[in-house]
Amino acid sequence: MSAANQRSTADRAARQYNAPHLRMDYWTELRQRCNWLLERSRAGRDSAEPRALVAQDLEVLASLESYWAYPGPSRMAELADFYKRGDHDELAGEVAEITRMLVGDSYRDRGAAVLRASREHAHHEHGHHHDHHEARAPAKPYFEVLFVDGIDAYDRDELRDGLAACRRDSDEFLYDIVTVPSFEDAVIAVLFNPTIQSVFLRYNYSFHTKNDHPALRRYLDLVEWEDVPTCFGLERSIALAHVLKALRPELDLFLVTDSSLDNVAGSLGDDFRRVFYRLEQYMEQHLSILKGVRARFEAPFFDALRKYSAKPTGVFHALPIARGKSMTNAHWARDMYEFYGPNIFLAETSATTGGLDSLLQPKGPIKRSQELAARAFGSRQSFFVTNGTSTANKVVLQAIVQPGDIVLIDRDCHKSHHYAMVLAGAMPVYLDSYPLQEYSMYGAVPLEEIEQRLMELKAAGKLDRVRMLLLTNCTFDGLTYDPEEVMRRVLAIKPDMIFLWDEAWFAFARFSPLLRRRTAMEAAARLREEFRSPGYRERCADSLGDQKAGGANGAVETPKPVVPDPDRVRVRVYATQSTHKTLTSFRQGSMIHVFDEDFGQKVSGSFHEAYMTHTSTSPNYQIVASLDVGRRQVELEGHELVEQTIGLAMALRARVNDHPEISRFFSVLRPEDMIPGEHRPSGLEFYYSSEHGWGRMEQAWRADEFTLDPTRVTLHIARTGMDGEEFRQLLMDKHDIQINKTSRNTALFMPNIGTTRGDVAYLVDVLAGISRDIADRLSLASDAERARHAARVESLLHGPPLPNFSRFHPAFQPEDPGSIEGDLRAAFFLAYDDASVGSVPLSEATLGEIEGGREIVSAAFVIPYPPGFPILVPGQVMSPEIIAYLLALDIEEIHGYDPVEGLRVFTEAALDRAATMTDIVAKAESR
Repeated sequence: MSAANQRSTADRAARQYNAPHLRMDYWTELRQRCNWLLERSRAGRDSAEPRALVAQDLEVLASLESYWAYPGPSRMAELADFYKRGDHDELAGEVAEITRMLVGDSYRDRGAAVLRASREHAHHEHGHHHDHHEARAPAKPYFEVLFVDGIDAYDRDELRDGLAACRRDSDEFLYDIVTVPSFEDAVIAVLFNPTIQSVFLRYNYSFHTKNDHPALRRYLDLVEWEDVPTCFGLERSIALAHVLKALRPELDLFLVTDSSLDNVAGSLGDDFRRVFYRLEQYMEQHLSILKGVRARFEAPFFDALRKYSAKPTGVFHALPIARGKSMTNAHWARDMYEFYGPNIFLAETSATTGGLDSLLQPKGPIKRSQELAARAFGSRQSFFVTNGTSTANKVVLQAIVQPGDIVLIDRDCHKSHHYAMVLAGAMPVYLDSYPLQEYSMYGAVPLEEIEQRLMELKAAGKLDRVRMLLLTNCTFDGLTYDPEEVMRRVLAIKPDMIFLWDEAWFAFARFSPLLRRRTAMEAAARLREEFRSPGYRERCADSLGDQKAGGANGAVETPKPVVPDPDRVRVRVYATQSTHKTLTSFRQGSMIHVFDEDFGQKVSGSFHEAYMTHTSTSPNYQIVASLDVGRRQVELEGHELVEQTIGLAMALRARVNDHPEISRFFSVLRPEDMIPGEHRPSGLEFYYSSEHGWGRMEQAWRADEFTLDPTRVTLHIARTGMDGEEFRQLLMDKHDIQINKTSRNTALFMPNIGTTRGDVAYLVDVLAGISRDIADRLSLASDAERARHAARVESLLHGPPLPNFSRFHPAFQPEDPGSIEGDLRAAFFLAYDDASVGSVPLSEATLGEIEGGREIVSAAFVIPYPPGFPILVPGQVMSPEIIAYLLALDIEEIHGYDPVEGLRVFTEAALDRAATMTDIVAKAESR
């Protein structure tokens, strides 16, 4: 690549984060430049400039297209030949057709292999070709197969022809092949080309790539090269397989070798699906490719439900709506049938037989679907939940926690966890997140806070009662923990700790090689491998000796353990995910993922009972089927969809920052805005900067205590003079744009796997229009009106201070008044007694009484929206900071607060009675 082209390419790569999007941009640009070149040449005008630009794009695309089967090396060579011959008509026509096929993704509908066969036939008949003359092949799913081998063009054609000869009309799928010559090229290929589903590692290939495109070199930064050995031959293929599986676990890997059986047998590990020897026939490889993809394409319950729906069934049981008969046989409900169509009603049934299954006790297709979900999400067991993650959270809490157990929980978690604590009788120790005062939101719980609370409980002799640590990962605003490091350090203090990670908004992360390491299941697998490795005990011997001298419960001066004890540590991890929030599923479709070494021995029975308690006996089969298909989708195209989502979020950041009108009133919050420097040792400040381009996230996601989910784009909107609720209403009412989360001065935008480039373009246009409207209004405003706008902006920039959790009242501290845990259940049910509850107004007078020493105790959950989590819980003492915060809020939605009656509080008499009962119970238990 020429020096000038290298500079241009580097500059463009710095402005476009997503390499597949960059590829499309190059093809679109090449089409425009070819048309320009054609017009200039037809008019007899100087065409040196467009010709040079076309050459530049062809050179760049040649380096990008080497990782894709379509249009493929031979097609790219033809384009280069048209250019050299000056055949501008053919060049423009071919480029236009390729661009159309790529931009519309229609090449995947036909299959590149089918296209090639048609092209070759047309070439022999007419000497030239165009794709629009080709016959359409049956619509079958299309994918690509990567071969890693240092073969030449002749051998590459022989390989393609050999596999093509094996194809049959009965094959369920179409595929074509891509070949790359090196280890690094293989890494680039599986990350750059998401249509690759299978990889063959063949004989002799080099290590380093010769491709120097900066957008592709970025992929190599995702590999932890210090863990990759320098090796050759079979060992290199084993190392490459391990790297590819770490990047994309769903891939089917095959080894083609000429090594002796003694060298291969028993030495390959679990990464390869099958080994082939050099002289084996192509048919076995072809059938293995199809079998591997078929195993992921399987959707057992969805397939069973479709078959059941096709049966002529007489219903003499529940559900008159089944088969749609209660509507088609009536007169006043037919519009509902016409709106939804017949299939949803044909699939509506209460049957658990006839090929279907029971969600409560699955033995057939639902059981198989859940097993496939476990494979996809890296768990040991997975369970479908059809009434949301709120229920999934309650199932896990009730299955694991017994009355009196202590649970460490982040205070700003979803309200379902707080209610689950009440149901389970747990004693919560609320953990405070660091505040982001400027943006009226909370961050995440520092690891130091977690360790400090554990050491306090240890010093109080209560460590044996601690059962669970419950954290939200990632938070609504996109802050992610490092679950592996959190669990490693907590297990050093409490080796049998059980972890519940609320990943309601993070189900998609499994399918990004960058984000996956911050998921609960991935962290659990890594920790188990670490703790059970032969060298772990030896590496930690000195630290373990010092820790064992301290005992399980010790004085407050006992040094904090730093290494989990391999003789005592157990990896016990649960994750709850709202599949419907970020992946394909109907509303309320959720999953519970389990990686618990003691599940079968200690939890399976209680888990089953908790699941039965909270799961309907009439689950919605459409939700179950959508979870099944959603799992299938992510195993086959999850990587592609998630990377597209990240790319769109990054594009939105860039457009907001670079647009002169939008950036006047809006800005995107950066990692440095949302994560304090002490929790961000990588020093990453931004994901995008107009001056510096893209920030490098890889080191931050490996090392930082907290990171920012790149799919979350939080706009700071204070300079508009609108608060979050006003802005949300404007977007919905005037522009039909839906968002969910706002704070006093921010609005959260969350692209998902269903978001398109057109959606982002429309949003940018809307933001630009809003910015122009504000600027126009201010330009015509009087001095007084501009002063009011400035005052409004100032008030939005400085919201009320965010309060921390105060403490439980001694009446709800069952053992001693200084304990940090509280009996939330006792307080919750005491509020059922009307005689025990009164009210106080939310007023300056009440604030003055509290500051004067009066103890007022909440009798209810008080949840302002935003931020959407309890500021007060039953049994909690109201602090001056909490009342001041509530007084300063300018929002209307505060659950647990009645503007007429005020705040529900316990009477002093009720607190005295509760304290007496607590004392009696404590004395009885001590005896």
